[in-house]
Amino acid sequence: MSKQQTKDLLKFLKPFGPEITERVLWLREFVWDLYPTANELIYDNYNALAFGWSPTDRVGHTFCSIAVGRTSKNVHFGFYWGSEISDPQKKLLGEGNQYRYILVAGKETFPKTYIKKLVKEAYANSLVKVKDKKQIREGLTITKSISPVKREKKVLKKKKAK
Repeated sequence: MSKQQTKDLLKFLKPFGPEITERVLWLREFVWDLYPTANELIYDNYNALAFGWSPTDRVGHTFCSIAVGRTSKNVHFGFYWGSEISDPQKKLLGEGNQYRYILVAGKETFPKTYIKKLVKEAYANSLVKVKDKKQIREGLTITKSISPVKREKKVLKKKKAK
């Protein structure tokens, strides 16, 4: 099962330190416990580490995600199609056409019960987007991209140059 596949993710989380790593892994476990047959798609990009869950191996079918910015180190719990799900308590941030998220400061302030309801709705919404049911995969962890240059290193180089 993918929940135990942490090698790449732990390597990508190392620069963020133990506090962020612990919070992110707690959120990851939260999602895996709810959707153990979903697929985890990991993107170690230049400006953020992001990973999300999808019934397929396609980012367009992602129903929820966790992201950590390289410069701000904010932890987002987000919804790829967040603009399409209900948010009766208006807890989600974002005003774009698609993505919505909450900032996660810690376990004690994370609205777990509320987010479970939103994740359930987001999962159902993502399944509707899968037109070819042959694309559905189960329980995989897939590292989709690794950016060789990270934004944090670029920022540090600019500071040293001054």
